[in-house]
Amino acid sequence: MISFKDVSLIYPNAERTILEELNFEVFEGELVLVIGHTGAGKSSLIKLINGLVPHHTGGILSGEITVAGRSTRQLKPGQLSDVIGIVGQNPINGFVTDIVEEEIAFGLETMGIAPEVMRKRVEEVLDLLSLAPLRNREIASLSGGEQQRVAIGAALVLNPKVLLLDEPTSALDPIAAEEVLSILHRLVHDLGLTVILAEHRLERVIQFADRIMRIGDRGDVSIGTPGEILAHSPIAPPIVNLSKALKLPEVSLSVREIRRRTESIRNVLQDIPLPQPAADNNGEVLLSLRKVSVAYGDKYALTNISFDIRRGEVVALMGRNGAGKSSLLKSAVGQSPIISGEVLITGRDPKNMDGKALIKHVGYVPQEPGDLLYGESVKDECLLADKDNGVAIGTTLA
Repeated sequence: MISFKDVSLIYPNAERTILEELNFEVFEGELVLVIGHTGAGKSSLIKLINGLVPHHTGGILSGEITVAGRSTRQLKPGQLSDVIGIVGQNPINGFVTDIVEEEIAFGLETMGIAPEVMRKRVEEVLDLLSLAPLRNREIASLSGGEQQRVAIGAALVLNPKVLLLDEPTSALDPIAAEEVLSILHRLVHDLGLTVILAEHRLERVIQFADRIMRIGDRGDVSIGTPGEILAHSPIAPPIVNLSKALKLPEVSLSVREIRRRTESIRNVLQDIPLPQPAADNNGEVLLSLRKVSVAYGDKYALTNISFDIRRGEVVALMGRNGAGKSSLLKSAVGQSPIISGEVLITGRDPKNMDGKALIKHVGYVPQEPGDLLYGESVKDECLLADKDNGVAIGTTLA
């Protein structure tokens, strides 16, 4: 289905080759997981398959890439859209309409699909990804995870032979991620869809992967079964690292496997008491919420929330997509539409603090960090941070 022969890639002004002498094949009906350190070239590999690299990004490409017998060098991405679907790392960047159902149908409309066929395919995808209740919602009003499902649906509705996904579960809670991956797994095994998936959260995906492709620091690629690759990979999920730490004869890829292989060890360890963290309720309260409710129109995101966070605490905020996690975080910096209750940072309401005063007390990184970046380079961004925080030039970069 997908063939790479002697493929190398270097971007303009880059100091090194991003990908070096790649030779591999991906077969029909496989789910292949692509792993590697940040910046290793996972996204570049995904975009090479459908021709976005180098047709839209530039770069020097050598070698030959074919998908379903078609050369990505000779054909532009639009000419491969009936064969390849792609879901990018930031789905919001790929949306062209405002409403969920319209976005799902858009690709079919551009291909001139008959209305009765279009309606059937759209309904199938809405049901498949549990998007039917959201069909008339504005995409901008959806949570990050819901937007990701819409992006996957917009790709699936075209019935591609190959589906490329760049970190598709990055914005999904564990339950939603499991649902999406289970759907992809079913599409692979029931319909013969070929899926190439780049992902950081390996513990979610390895149980579904037929093979793993690891991109090394020099742009080289190793490909094999999950057990073969993860046994020697510096990038591995916790369950694999536990297998290595226990010096098991082979790595375990699931809780079930490791429980079976460690029964004798667990019998020895089960009577050893676990250390209990010491509770400290005497620290200074830095963030306080009192009966806070947040609403967008007539929809409540938070209802009557109260808690304190003290100096030195690390707090994990958990909840399903759309549960209100982002709304709660935004309330701490005065960005959520609070309709009742009170938020205090070091005893002050963030809405009554000017920008410079606020950033001295609380930092906020949104789901899309790019929303906060204004400079053209890391150096420029660090200089802006120095000025905003009133510190000596070069402090942030150092």
